[in-house]
Formats: sequence, C-alpha cells, structure tokens
Amino acid sequence: MKYVFLLLFCWLLICVVQAQVSLSGSVIATDGKPVVSANILLLRHADSVLVKGAVTNDAGVYSFPGVVAGEYLLRFSMVGYSTVYTPLNITTAGNNVNAGIQVLEEIKTELKTVVIKPEKPLYQQRPEGIVVNVSENVLTRGSTLLEVLTRSPGVAVDQRNNSISLNGKTGVTVMINEKPVRMSVEQVVVFLNGMSANDIEKIELLSMPPAGYDADGGAGVINIRLKKNKRQGTTGSISVTGGYGKREKATGSGTLSYASEKVNIYSSFTYSHNRSYSNMFIASGQHMPFMGGDVYVISQDTSRVRRNSRDMLLGVDITPGKGITVGANVTYNGSSASAASVTNAGYNVLPDSLLSYQGYNRSVNRWNNSMTSIYIEKKWDEKQKLTLDADYLVFKNKAFADVISTFTDKHGNQPGTDEMLFAPVQKGFAGTKIKVGVFKTDYSNQLSKKLKLETGFKTSITRNESASGIQSFLNGNWIESDQTSNNIIMHEQVHAAYASFNAVLSPSWRATVGARYEYSHTHMKNATTGEDITTRKLGKLFPNVFLSKKMQAGWEWQFSYTRRISRPSYNDLASYVGYSDPTAVYTGNPFLKPAVADNIKIGFTHKKYSFSLLYSRDNNVISRNQLTESTDRDMLLISPQNLPKQDFVTLQWLLPVSVNEWWKMNYGFTGGLRRYKVNHTKQAFTQNYFGYSANFNQVFTLPAGFSTELSGWYNARSFDGSRRLAGFFILNAGVKKELKRNAGIFQLTASDILGKERYLINYGLLTEEAFSIRNTVDVRTESAVFPIIKLTYSRSFGSVKKENKQRNTTQEESSRVIRE
Repeated sequence: MKYVFLLLFCWLLICVVQAQVSLSGSVIATDGKPVVSANILLLRHADSVLVKGAVTNDAGVYSFPGVVAGEYLLRFSMVGYSTVYTPLNITTAGNNVNAGIQVLEEIKTELKTVVIKPEKPLYQQRPEGIVVNVSENVLTRGSTLLEVLTRSPGVAVDQRNNSISLNGKTGVTVMINEKPVRMSVEQVVVFLNGMSANDIEKIELLSMPPAGYDADGGAGVINIRLKKNKRQGTTGSISVTGGYGKREKATGSGTLSYASEKVNIYSSFTYSHNRSYSNMFIASGQHMPFMGGDVYVISQDTSRVRRNSRDMLLGVDITPGKGITVGANVTYNGSSASAASVTNAGYNVLPDSLLSYQGYNRSVNRWNNSMTSIYIEKKWDEKQKLTLDADYLVFKNKAFADVISTFTDKHGNQPGTDEMLFAPVQKGFAGTKIKVGVFKTDYSNQLSKKLKLETGFKTSITRNESASGIQSFLNGNWIESDQTSNNIIMHEQVHAAYASFNAVLSPSWRATVGARYEYSHTHMKNATTGEDITTRKLGKLFPNVFLSKKMQAGWEWQFSYTRRISRPSYNDLASYVGYSDPTAVYTGNPFLKPAVADNIKIGFTHKKYSFSLLYSRDNNVISRNQLTESTDRDMLLISPQNLPKQDFVTLQWLLPVSVNEWWKMNYGFTGGLRRYKVNHTKQAFTQNYFGYSANFNQVFTLPAGFSTELSGWYNARSFDGSRRLAGFFILNAGVKKELKRNAGIFQLTASDILGKERYLINYGLLTEEAFSIRNTVDVRTESAVFPIIKLTYSRSFGSVKKENKQRNTTQEESSRVIRE
C-alpha cells in the first residue's frame, strides 16, 4: 500500500503534462515596428491576481507555456507607451492559443525608473545563513511547523529524543518573528509539533546570526517568520485539512484582517487534532551487579498518542502620525496530549534467572502558552529609526502519568531492594510555570551614504517554577521519596548591549563589524529544602564580522565570523528522577557548563547557486541522553554531559535547476568532517567521522490549475557523544489544484510514502559504557507503518481597496511586477 500514492502521483504527472496549453502573441507600436522588452502580465479576470509574467523578445513576441482554460486579462505595458488591458477567454484544449497582435501607442511623458520584483527562489543564501521561502510550497499547508522545519536544508529533527540540530550541531535557538521560544529543546519540539504551518512565510536558518540577535544558540538561530497582511481592505482565509496515517488527523484554520492607511488589524485561529502511533524495540546486554550479574534484555513498547492544539493571534498596528507606528499583539497556544503505551520485556540474568516486566502507562500532558507584545517605532526620516519592544511570556505545563506494572522472577517475587522504583502501581506528575519579561530597544542611523549604525540593548528576566516526582503505592499509601522528586525555582537575568557598523567600502565591497556583550546571572534552588543547586554568573563578549565582495560574471564572495553560546536549560541542570525502566532513570546534571562556539564561514554565490565552507570549534558541548552509573552503582542514569571539545568542517551547497517553465528543481547538501572528544564514559575516546545530509525538491507547474511537488531528504549516519544514530531517507509528494474564479485550492499530500522514518540508535559501540552496556533501540514512527496522507482545502476572500484607475503612466510603470 505504501507505494500506491507514488504510482498515482506519477500517473497524474504523465497525464497532465500531455495536456499542455501554450499562449502566445506579439506587440507592435503604431508604426508597425515590434516593441522589444514589453512587459506582459497574465491576470485572472475575476480578481486580477497575477498568474504569469513575460517579456517580449527582439521580434516583439511573447509566450506563456502551461496556461489552463479560463477567463483572463492580458496587461501590456512598456516605458514610453500607454498601458492596455485586454480580456481573454481560453476554452480550447489544443496545444497552442494565439492572442494576436497588440498595438501600443507611444506617449511623451517623462517616466521614472522601472522597478522589477523577481519571484523569490525556494532557497536564498545570505552571509548569516539560508532563507527558505516556504509560503508557496505545495507541502506546507496542512503540515505542522515541525514537519516543515524537518524538510529544510541542514536541519535534523530527532523526534525520538526531541532534539533539533543545524548543520550537524545541536544547541539551536528557535525564534518566531525574532522572539525566542524560551523553553527547553524537548518542550520546543512538542510546541512546534502542535502548531500549524499554514501561516509561515519563510524560515531563516542563521548559522552566523548578526549582533542584533541573542548570543544563545551555539549552532545558530532558526527564525520562523509568519505571514503579515499587506493589502488594504478586509481580507481573510480559511483552511480545512483531513488526513490519515495509522490514525486520523484534522486541522482547521482561519484568518481575518482589516488594513487601511493608518490601521492594520489582524487575527488568526487554528485547531488541530492528531492521533499517532509508534513502536519501539530494545535489545540490550549489560553487567549489573545489583541485578545479580550479566543481564540481557529484550523489550517492546507500543505507544498511541492523541494530541489536540489551539493557536490564536490578535494584533493591531496604528500609525497615529507621520513616522510613528504603535502596535500590540497577543499570541496563545494551548495543547493537550494523552498517551497510552504498553511495554513487555524479558530480563535474562545469567546464569539462570529469568525476569518478566509488563507495564501499562497512561499519561496526559497539557500546555498553555501566551505572549503579549507591544512596540513603538519612530522614524525621523529615511535615515533614522528607533524601536521599543516589551514582551511578557507565560508558559504553563502540567503532566500526569499512571503506571501499572509487574516485574517478577519465575517464582513471582519482585527482584531488587528498591521498593519505590519497582512498585507495581506508580503515578508521576510534573508542573512547570515559566514567566519571562523582556524589554529591548533598537536604534539605526544611516550616518552617511556608505556607513550605517545599528545599536541597542535588551533585558530579560525569567522565573521558572518546576516540580515533578514519582509516587509509589505501598502498603495502602502513596509514598514519594527525595530520590524521585524535584521542586526547583530558577531566577535568571540576561542583560545585553550591541553595536554594529555596516559599511560600503567600494562599489563591490560590503562590510559589517559588530559585537554583543551579554551578562547573565542564573540561580537555581530546591524550593522544598531551600538548598542552592547552582549559581552561575557569566559576562562575555560576542564579536562578529561579515564581508562580501561582488565579482565579475555574477559571482559574490562572502566571509563571516561569529561567537555563540549555548546555556544549559533548567531541565539539563535539575536534580530529578524520571522513570525509564526498572533499571534506568532520566535525570539532570547540575554541574553542566555553558558551551561556547567560534564559527567561520566562507561562501560563494553565483546568481541562484551558492557554495559555503564552514568551520566551528565548540568547547564544553552539551550532549543529552548520555549514560553514566549512579554513585552506589545500583541504577543507570540517562543525563546530559559536557563534551570537552568539538571541531566541524562543513561544506554546504544549494543548486536550483530550471529545466523549463513548468519544471523546477532544488538540490541541497550539507556535510563534512567532524571530530569530538568524550570523557564521561568508562574509557575516554575521540570520534572522527564524515557526516552529511542531502535534500531535494521538484515542482511541476501543470495545466488545468495543477501543480505537483516531490521532495525528500537523507540524513546519513551520525554520532552524538557515545551514541550512534543510523541514517534514514524520507520521500514526500503533493498535488495542488487551483480552482477557477478564485474558488480556492485543493492540496493532496503524502509524507514518508516509502515508510522509512525509523530511528535506530546504538550505545556501547564506540567505547565501554556504564555497566558495560551494549544497547540497540529501534523506533518505528507512524509513517513507517503507513504513509500520512492529508487533503487540504483553502480559500482567500474579502474586499481589497482598488487603486485609482486614473493614475498616470509613470505610476503604472513604477509599480509593475514581473515574475521571472
């Protein structure tokens, strides 16, 4: 069944390509001579939405391949000539339609410079990173933010361990509209997986962010920019998605906006429902004296999750006077996830003891997140701008779990001496409340034609309250021990100031030199005992340099240097115990140090092609889910650890290929030599390897309003501390149909159509681990069982204020748009 969608996709592609319709015509002046480089726009007759654009050749001829039947307007314009609109009705099913000859009258009005705005490519290379323009991507609608992020070049998302890496490095800061998502990386993954991607405009993958960004995030910043209404009048949109994999999925969203010259009011709402499935198989061998000696384990876990989420946004921008803009918005995200998992495991303790474990776990996890923002922007002229921002963020999480299990030997007796961890009936709870207040100001001034100053400061104050624990039902009472509980309060202040100078050194040379200074003070204590857990004070300078040189034949050379930092999250530092299995627990590491990274990038771009070479040196890299032994050697601890040193040399290239007007491709590659040291294992070691990821995207623009997309990526084998992660390949496909008369769009997508999303993880292959463990974890996600297929319908509506039809020819030509 998993190949059915791919076969249908190929069949549809062959059928619709054979139905190509080509529209052509010519343009001449009143004297009969051809008009060269005239601008021809094909517009939908119902709403004047641009369909295609073309320019006449030396013979005055233009053509539009791949035009579907329908009613259109042809707009003819050229500097020095009058603009003409001609209606056109295409009903033929033939291969060629001739629109005839259009005559343009010459006028004698002095015209301003023509502005030509090309269509944005899927990928754009900048000195600070890569921009992915995903708004028109066929696979975007109906997806979650996390799914779209996973398809981006150089990004790897490990949903088994809830981690995000950029160019092979962990320690990524995720931002939405340049506002950091201030949660641990595990919580960020859950948060993004519950948000709809319908309103994404672009994703900025900034491996070398400038001084205006927070220094946190050693691997860089992933900034997700949402769409913002720019049209005057009342507009809106609706979108409905239904889908199925192993279980059902559904999403409904809508937007409503009003904009005038002085007021812009915008709002959006999304509700999503997703039932998913995963299966995990574990085979392990270890030497555990507290269990009696050598232990061999085979375990299987099946999980089913139901997740519902709601996203709301309401905002307003007001321009009360010249050069002044005031705005405010409120964002809310609420989600709930209920899960049920069944675990069956067998323990063979040599020489002859057999233990059996059966567990049933039901859990509920609820999130309520809100952010209130206000800003004031003042422009004195085209050179100076001052912006004041204030944000207040609240993140609340409550989680509950009930575990019923049996862990017995062949005689029905419970092994071990810890009744708390081996109790047959347990319940877990966790509650987190994070409050963040942020104030920042940014000022820019174009000091001269060749020099611009950008400066500002920022203050953020965070209070985090986190409590969690495991209670065991023993002798008719619920009992909780200090070993299985956690009650932490964290206070953190981060103060930052930055300055950056952008200089035009010559017509071909550009330079940006800046620095950011950050001082942070973090204090964590046990709220129950009052005992200090950790206190950190750190003040550090983070310089950055950007150089670019435009060369002949469309080439551009770029050089970048930045210094970044990755601070441990409160989850990383907390001393708590989270249940994994009868012999292992999750916990934090209060001795973690922040990781500091120095990054260098040399890049070359040629038109739409880009090539980059990056080098990074990281000290005290934070590597999560590493294995160590407890002090008494009676428990396996899964916790974050510092790696002393890490060096990456990475090659990255992006290659867009246009086969013809209706077939466009994009190929990307990120990979290179990687080296790091590990010293928390029984035997320290150094790991060297070649790691890489590759992705591709193919878009076909077809007749009858159809377009299709085929995309995929491959993440090669990689290593994280003492873990080895196997590579895997994902292939996605989608078909989009634009209905006539602005009646909406249908999109059919299938994710992981070959069923290859599988996480295969090994411990103990690189060196001797805690308890001499050798472990294989095989996680099969929902799409590995059956492809996730979704059907989406979306439509835009509303009245847009029309421009004055009596505007002069200068205005016509100054605002014209060409799709290239």
